[in-house]
Amino acid sequence: MGLFEPLLEEIDRRWQPPAGRKIRLPIIGSAALMLQTEYARATKDADVLETLAITAEVKDQLLGMAGKGKALHERFGLYLDVVPGGLPFLPQKALFHPVAGLGRLKNFTAEALDVTDVIVSKLRRFNSSDDADARSIAELGLLEHKRLVARFEKALDSFLLDARAADLPKIIRNLNKVERDYLGAPPSAFDLPDWV
Repeated sequence: MGLFEPLLEEIDRRWQPPAGRKIRLPIIGSAALMLQTEYARATKDADVLETLAITAEVKDQLLGMAGKGKALHERFGLYLDVVPGGLPFLPQKALFHPVAGLGRLKNFTAEALDVTDVIVSKLRRFNSSDDADARSIAELGLLEHKRLVARFEKALDSFLLDARAADLPKIIRNLNKVERDYLGAPPSAFDLPDWV
C-alpha cells in the first residue's frame, strides 16, 4: 500500500453523514503521480482539485479531518489541501483516472490526474520538487514528448484568455527545460500575442 491510500481510507471511514452518492475526489500533484506509478518521494500533503462536487461543506469536512495540523495529519504525517480550480496550469478538460487501489471507498470516487497533465500543471510554479518530479517521471519512461506538447497546448489555450497569460513566457521556459534536459528533445516554440 502506498503513502496516500491509508489517509484516504480513514477519511472515508470517518465521513459523516454517509455521502449516499459518491463524491468525486480529483487528486492532483505528486500524490496523483504516486497513486498511479511506482514513483515515490517524501511529501507532506495531498492536493485535491476544487470542483463543483467539492462544495464548501465537503471542503470544510475534508480540511477539518485531514487539513494541516488536524488529527489525521498528526496520525499519518500527511495533510490534505484543496486547490482552487483556476489555479493549476491545466487543459480545460484535464484527464483523470480512477485509482485502482481505492475502489472500495464508500463515500468517494478517488481519481488521479493523468501523469502527463500532472507534469504540465507543475510548469507554472516549477519549484525544485516540481522539477524533480518531471525529471523522475521522464527517467521512468512515463513522459512522452509529443503527448506532453499536445497537453501543454491545450493548457496554453485556456491561459491565453485571461490575466494568467502573463505567466506564459515563464511556463514555456519551464516546458523547454523539461524537453531539452529530461526528454532530449528540441524545445518547442509558441506564438504568443504581443501583449503577453
